[in-house]
Amino acid sequence: MALLAVIVVLSIAVGAKAMPLVDVWSGLLHRDATEYAVVHRMRLPRTLLGLLAGAALGVAGAVMQALTRNPLADPGLLGINAGASAAVATAAAFLGVTAVGGYVWFALLGAAAVTALVYAVGGGRGATPARLALAGAALNATLYSYVSAVMLLDTASLERLRFWTVGSLASADRATVTRVLPFILLGLLVALGAARPLNALALGDDAARALGARPALIRASVIVAVTLLCGAATAACGPIVFVGLLVPHLVRALTGPDLRWLLPYCAVLAPALLLGADVLGRVLGRPGELQVGMVTAVLGGPLFLWLVTRRRVAQP
Repeated sequence: MALLAVIVVLSIAVGAKAMPLVDVWSGLLHRDATEYAVVHRMRLPRTLLGLLAGAALGVAGAVMQALTRNPLADPGLLGINAGASAAVATAAAFLGVTAVGGYVWFALLGAAAVTALVYAVGGGRGATPARLALAGAALNATLYSYVSAVMLLDTASLERLRFWTVGSLASADRATVTRVLPFILLGLLVALGAARPLNALALGDDAARALGARPALIRASVIVAVTLLCGAATAACGPIVFVGLLVPHLVRALTGPDLRWLLPYCAVLAPALLLGADVLGRVLGRPGELQVGMVTAVLGGPLFLWLVTRRRVAQP
């Protein structure tokens, strides 16, 4: 929490325009201050969106790794991010939607549609982690190919979505935060409520049933939570990679595999990582900035390779 608090302060204080901390504090509290507009209209909404999106991606990654029993899983494994991205690209290219308020609904619909399709292809009530992962990987590749084709064929869509597709917090405003807040909060509540049943499911379906859990219901609840979290975060920020993959591994080294501890820690550390990457992008890219999706990709790539090449990868 202390680390997150420091990074929140840096996120509000650091930007393309250098601003002393005293001026930032004045702009935060006093409406008549010169810095008020910069702080309240740009940096504060950006920071709040980073907090929400980071918590959503971190928790979604942790529950996906637990559900699929795959330590290299992330929120995109089941194609949910790809479904949200494909729906947003369709809305921008063919329906003229340009506002995040419209993107949210299309992203959630796309994520829900892909979730239902993956669940059906994976075997419905008899779905196994391996079948879900294979179905998601196939849809993921197909849908991202569709997104690339739409953007290449429609220059207007390319212009509207070019920052969104790399993952960015730069366009955040109060309306964006307000629209995604209910979906992310609901997704977090469902995911946190599934922590204990997911612990039982890690022992296997038979053992989970013996402990009174219902594997099919648990999987359905988790998929709903991931749909809400990834759909809302993707609509607001675009597809941001590696946060949902890396944070659960970093946290698991501190908490162990118990999801009752793992998920709350992910909800704190993932926003710290996302906002830290955003601040780093602003500093390295001055007088412009590097989008946060690019920074997380550059930082996450070497760590991902390290995870893959380790002899033994810690199981969730």
